[in-house]
Amino acid sequence: MTANNEIGTIEPVDALGALCRERGVLFHTDAVQSAGKFPIDVKRMPVDMLAISGHKIYAPKGIGVLFIRRGVRLHALIHGGVHERGRRAGTENVTGAVGLGAACVLAGREIPVEEPRVRALRDKLENGILDRVPGVRVNGHPMERIGNTSNLSFEAVEGETLVLALDQAGFILRRPELPGFEVSTGAACSAGLLDPSHVLAAIGAPPWAIRGGVRFSLGRTTTEPEIDAALEAIPAVVERLRALSPVWEDKGKGSILGGA
Repeated sequence: MTANNEIGTIEPVDALGALCRERGVLFHTDAVQSAGKFPIDVKRMPVDMLAISGHKIYAPKGIGVLFIRRGVRLHALIHGGVHERGRRAGTENVTGAVGLGAACVLAGREIPVEEPRVRALRDKLENGILDRVPGVRVNGHPMERIGNTSNLSFEAVEGETLVLALDQAGFILRRPELPGFEVSTGAACSAGLLDPSHVLAAIGAPPWAIRGGVRFSLGRTTTEPEIDAALEAIPAVVERLRALSPVWEDKGKGSILGGA
């Protein structure tokens, strides 16, 4: 991944790509989460293939891009026609491709303004939660993160429970056609799974943080009043859930945060 879809960490793609080139290994990067967040230049990046998805930059759903560097040969997975230069048989989604092209132009044009605006809102949300709620862990690199993502773990609170409680408090979940920001326990790719986050496990997060991880995703429709409303609701919801938690009751015996 160019940037992780759960915690937003920007990965060292340039270093990894250079390493692969030294050894003659083809290198593909999933840039779905990065598109529209910072410039992507395939002429500069040492990658052989790169993928993006339209819905992440407000293009129509069901359309994406696979960049293939000249000279890389792929075997067709769907046979029966010569569409897309023999790589994928089937009628091409022309309207979706045009919409994605237009969205790419707009996203590239708006990055210098929209990225710092969204990042400032994300930082306000994250810092506000840290100031108001004790026992919160920020997951992911402290600096090298895309600006729209904040993944937080709340001590003594299950992530799924918190998401449901926030939904009941009026926050929009998994409804990107409406304004606001998204709250989930992971990526849409793993929606419906009850397994703990493999991403948080891979970065060495303690068990309580893996169970309590919640991802807040902001976008171009997110406004400052919505962040203010979230900072009123989230501490109250967490406090209510912790009042029901025997783990939080036993906190006086030693915080599980301290042993992370």
